[in-house]
Amino acid sequence: MTPATILQPAARLLAFLQAHPHRRTIVGIVGLPGSGKSTIANQLAAEVNAQAGAGTVQALGMDGFHLSLAALAQMPDPAAALLRRGAPWTFDPAGLAARITALRQASLLPGAAPVLWPEFEHSVGDPQEDAVAIGPATRLVLVEGLYLLHREHGWNLDGLLDACWYLDVPMDVAMQRLVARHQAAWGFTVAQAEARLALNDRLNADTVELTRHRADGLLPNL
Repeated sequence: MTPATILQPAARLLAFLQAHPHRRTIVGIVGLPGSGKSTIANQLAAEVNAQAGAGTVQALGMDGFHLSLAALAQMPDPAAALLRRGAPWTFDPAGLAARITALRQASLLPGAAPVLWPEFEHSVGDPQEDAVAIGPATRLVLVEGLYLLHREHGWNLDGLLDACWYLDVPMDVAMQRLVARHQAAWGFTVAQAEARLALNDRLNADTVELTRHRADGLLPNL
């Protein structure tokens, strides 16, 4: 998103803050792999914090709820589980729902205990528990991830999000971005990156695209 186009969704977030002054608001951001979820979430948080005050909004990801490598190794087909890591069934949706519930229920009074949130630690390839603290000054949380609108494999966040927006990026654009990302991160050739997409990323993207109709709003990110 450009600085101009970020203003409209930021204004909607500011309206949420005004409508719910005494409780925490939680908004989800869903999109295909490569749609720019974390980038947009961070841009929105920065814009709203600039207007509402530093620390009012915090952006969080669902990647910390990946099942650990040890948990994948206990599955009936560990090799297939590792290959498909990132699919809906390789996450802990119950753990995510529990943390979102904790965010909703936590006191916003000064001095109240923070809610702790995991992050994915790429250097070790596993989630790191309690890596992020969300304190009482944070009145709005943006949660970005692939499967917030998914309704299978134990996923169901109905009633936990005040709204959930979908980043409306064409499939071919998102896949081109992923090819470039895999080349930069892993040194893949174009052919290797496209093979990786066919085995996992495109399958996950197709799953996410099926949930688009459940979103409360669409955000373009071209």
